[in-house]
Amino acid sequence: MKSITLSIICVLVLNSCKNKSEEKPEIESKTEVIEYASFGKEIIADDAIAATSMASHYKTMNVGDSINSKMIAKVTSVCQAKGCWMTLNLEDGNEVMVRFKDYSFFVPKDIAGKEVIVNGQAYVKEVSVDELKHYAEDAGKSAEDIEAIIEPKRTYSFAADGVLLKQ
Repeated sequence: MKSITLSIICVLVLNSCKNKSEEKPEIESKTEVIEYASFGKEIIADDAIAATSMASHYKTMNVGDSINSKMIAKVTSVCQAKGCWMTLNLEDGNEVMVRFKDYSFFVPKDIAGKEVIVNGQAYVKEVSVDELKHYAEDAGKSAEDIEAIIEPKRTYSFAADGVLLKQ
């Protein structure tokens, strides 16, 4: 009787080991590890909203309104002087100007077209002509493009305290 019980236990143990080793590769193939370079405050990629969702939030905001947010978007341009600001595509024809909280960190100047996650405060503001010209100069725009700026502009802005750059 003991040998029959021992045989059954051995068969069950071997069978359970076999099933586990077959399942493991399936789980590994479904898991994708995304690596990020981090700038500023350490943040995680979880719960970031898409740029299109953020665009609809911006449309309902007035000048002076702000909300805490985390968004994922593609970089359209970066300050070529220091990497002290960047613009992100909201995928609705608009862009958001991202500056870094307390000027405490910068991003690489060659990340246009790459995906980032920004964490911080989204707000709407009116940008003066002088500030618009300064940004155009930093972006490397031509003198003609800079001189064409003649009126203030309502802009979507973001004060980021942390940025993740998808590698």
